[in-house]
Amino acid sequence: MEEQSSPGRPALIVVDMINTYDHEDAELLLPSVEKVVPVIADLIGRAREADVPVIYANDNFGRWRSHHGELVDTALARPHGHLIEPIRPDDESLFVMKARHSVFYETPLAYLLWSLGVGHVVLTGQVTEQCVLYSALDAHIRHLQVTVPKDAVASIHPHLASAALEMMELNMGARIITAEETDFTEGAS
Repeated sequence: MEEQSSPGRPALIVVDMINTYDHEDAELLLPSVEKVVPVIADLIGRAREADVPVIYANDNFGRWRSHHGELVDTALARPHGHLIEPIRPDDESLFVMKARHSVFYETPLAYLLWSLGVGHVVLTGQVTEQCVLYSALDAHIRHLQVTVPKDAVASIHPHLASAALEMMELNMGARIITAEETDFTEGAS
């Protein structure tokens, strides 16, 4: 694994957490989401206190005419809105709409991170064995340091999530730690 001598500042990326949970795997995903929401909410609060960019990278659910405010309002109004409220974007949060698994695929995220001087991403959200895994790979190939707080990512299949975390650590040099161990000071974590 190559280490960067000056990694740049960190950013917290919240992957696909603005969600209505009316999709095919929602019932398998919801128990894991219930556990990670308070952990992600704490990380968001700590990142905001440390003046670390909080970037929501979220699926647009095929709503090509929507904007992030509409997605948030729709998710809040649905039966699982209580899962959105604690992690809701504030006025300082940044938002990137995505259409596929990786937060980088066909989005302006790489440019946004570069413009903010970010060299280290802390990935949280869902789904560990899908979007978080692919996003970690894409961050790695862009020479970004990657941290994944394992208690701040939700999964559909726990055994695949464990394998995904191991792959991120072994193949991508990602730091797999707990949210409590996550340090938002420059270059830390």
